[in-house]
Amino acid sequence: MPIRGRGAARLAAVTLASGLLAAGAVAGAGAAVAEEAPQHRGGATATLGGLQTYGQAVVRDGGTSQQVPAGLFEMSVEDGGTLQTYCVDIHNPTQKDAKYQETPWSGTSLNGNRDAGKIRWILQHSYPQVNDLAALAKKAGATSLTEETAAAGTQVAIWRYSDRARVDAVDPQAEKLADYLHRSARASVEPKASLTLEPPAVSGRTGGRLGPVTVRTDAEAVTVTPPADSAASGVKVVGKDGKRVKSARDGSRLYFDVPKDAPDGSAALFVQASTTVPVGRAFTSETRSQTQILAGSSESTVSATATADWAAKGAVPALSAEKNCAKGGVDITASNQGDAPFTFSLMGVSHTIKAGASQTVTIPLQEDQAYDFTITGPNGVQKRFKGVLDCRTEDAAFGTKAQTAAEPIPAAAGGTSGGGDLAETGSSSNTPLIAGIAVGFVLLGGAAVFFLRPKKASANASSMTPTGK
Repeated sequence: MPIRGRGAARLAAVTLASGLLAAGAVAGAGAAVAEEAPQHRGGATATLGGLQTYGQAVVRDGGTSQQVPAGLFEMSVEDGGTLQTYCVDIHNPTQKDAKYQETPWSGTSLNGNRDAGKIRWILQHSYPQVNDLAALAKKAGATSLTEETAAAGTQVAIWRYSDRARVDAVDPQAEKLADYLHRSARASVEPKASLTLEPPAVSGRTGGRLGPVTVRTDAEAVTVTPPADSAASGVKVVGKDGKRVKSARDGSRLYFDVPKDAPDGSAALFVQASTTVPVGRAFTSETRSQTQILAGSSESTVSATATADWAAKGAVPALSAEKNCAKGGVDITASNQGDAPFTFSLMGVSHTIKAGASQTVTIPLQEDQAYDFTITGPNGVQKRFKGVLDCRTEDAAFGTKAQTAAEPIPAAAGGTSGGGDLAETGSSSNTPLIAGIAVGFVLLGGAAVFFLRPKKASANASSMTPTGK
């Protein structure tokens, strides 16, 4: 249900002398394989099915109007569960079978939107959270509501706040519901994540406990899975009392217990729970399928991962990444729990992290640009981060037929580059293809290579050449 409206892809042509050095360093790394670090702080991971319950709406702009379907999507949660979502990104395409991850508002177009809390209020006070449609119709002053008109009216009200869109429901009763929700909405706080680990990466010296990693969840309990090679390496996941941990709850502190004779290395712990995801949680896709917001959740599987790196001496960095829409980029957080400083150069600026300190550096990105980069540090540390920066909704430029209610199926994710799979409403066929630019970052004892790829008129927006392999 997106509107075609993205203009020509924009990419800042940034070149750095250090980029050539970084590329050479990775090329000389041989068969080293980069670990793909978690791209989110935990929660639900789900696959988009399609638009399931919907009506019609009309979007108007500058004297031009376009009719689009409006309503509820359905997602299948990885390892069990179902989610219902509305769109908060009307001008972007959807991609069928795109994988979505639970994401803080700060990593989406809701960041900086003063009315984001009103959207959550709408979700809490309308369909499907309110399934007494007769009572909902009475509050809205409507004669009656069906599931389809209730979903359409709710989506229209959300678009008025998420995209500042001039949009009306086609059905008069759905329009009454949209008007009621729009004028009645009140500010509400962002819901907490269903499950997350803070921080997602730790580091330190061998022969001690690395952490803590704190569990944050609304589930009653989570299961804790130790590193895969725990039996052989001797690395254990323990609580503050030093005892092995198999389950935890909100607020629990977990530690990696690393033997004194362990060789320099890394490990990961995994936590999982079954819970209902809080209404109002945002969901984003690495394939740049339109941002969604949660309207309903069955009992669903949620998970999170934390990593640890250790060494006997020297700098021991822990690296993590998170989208920062307020600053228009990706935050790279590097902490150093070793006994020597960790120095690296980023965008021509040198950064030194003292032993026991932490620093966050923001990598600026162009809107809608895919990124894929590997950071290599001392002691064989390699972390790979990839995704798409999708932080804004933009005005539509009409003139192309949008998806219709009779054809609500989104485009297929991971299609060919011919452009046949991508919903026509999300990308212009005359968008120029801009050559990828490699931007390198040199680190002391390692390197990072960063690839920017342009948006193509195709469904394989996330396809790119991986680094560090």
